[in-house]
Amino acid sequence: MLPETTPEDSGTTNPPPAGGKRPPERVVLRADLRAAIPDASAAVLVTVAVFVFLYARVESGDSATVAVMPFMNDAGTYWMYLLSQAFGWSGLLWAWGTVMLGLLLSGPRPTRLPVPRQVLERWHRTTSLTTMALMSAHALMFAAELVRYEAQLAWAQRLWAGFADTFVPGWYDSGTGRIAIPLGQGALYLAIPLGLLFYIRHRIGANTWRRLHRFVIVVYVLSVWHTLLYGTNVWYGEWPRTVLWLLQLPVAALLLLRLLRPARRAERLGAPRRREGGPLPVRAMPGWVVRAAGRVAAVAVVVGFVLVVASGRDGGRERPAEPPTTSPHAPESD
Repeated sequence: MLPETTPEDSGTTNPPPAGGKRPPERVVLRADLRAAIPDASAAVLVTVAVFVFLYARVESGDSATVAVMPFMNDAGTYWMYLLSQAFGWSGLLWAWGTVMLGLLLSGPRPTRLPVPRQVLERWHRTTSLTTMALMSAHALMFAAELVRYEAQLAWAQRLWAGFADTFVPGWYDSGTGRIAIPLGQGALYLAIPLGLLFYIRHRIGANTWRRLHRFVIVVYVLSVWHTLLYGTNVWYGEWPRTVLWLLQLPVAALLLLRLLRPARRAERLGAPRRREGGPLPVRAMPGWVVRAAGRVAAVAVVVGFVLVVASGRDGGRERPAEPPTTSPHAPESD
């Protein structure tokens, strides 16, 4: 969730050499954590607003969550689940923002930017840190709700049940969660190391970090997929689900632009260089094929998003005339 650049930043203490040119300063985690305080504060306010909205919807009986799970018609009892949802939605919003910033920074360089490039890079880093915190809070509140629900078990068993269902891949065995929960776990377990590797890239090498960092888009895809499968607020094929799909269009468009016109010359798609009077280098072809395939896949994704939104066939369920009679964690019909 960090830019594929090595920005100068005020977060280090590298002294200038005696009588020489000052080298680029190394960005350190401690400085970015301090810089992320305003961003994280805004995320908390957004989370509170989303929680109040979800709470009010449950109390009024208009919540899609209650339509999916009627036993959750008491917002006061299930407030931890609603808070988990709120953290999840603010986390997805921040993930969207940091991915958009990352694609903007690593794609074709705009001639004019509303703020200096270094500021955008710092925003990208701080929103990335905030996203990781929101994702973690989302998972922890979900685990807390599961611990509260398993009241018939001893405390040690309740803690294990909440932890295992939330953090152990494959443990949660109820309905759609059998697929959706591992997707969310994969997003969380990839996001944290991929984000923090930026701060030790000088040890692992810039090229190694850059290759690993490309998998950040996988984190975002897993997060959106998890939400589409398991987000009860977008469970039905109604406007909230349509909006979620629409938000992916600019991400896909920027990804395509970033692939077609990458900022780094080495990533540009061009004819592989031939040796003077020699055949096509053997090592050049695989990289060229992979980059070309990536561009074709990105075009297909953009077209797919447009078709989904235009057709209205977005995978949403039909809202039943009568609410289902399910109990907590009973298998839903997928």
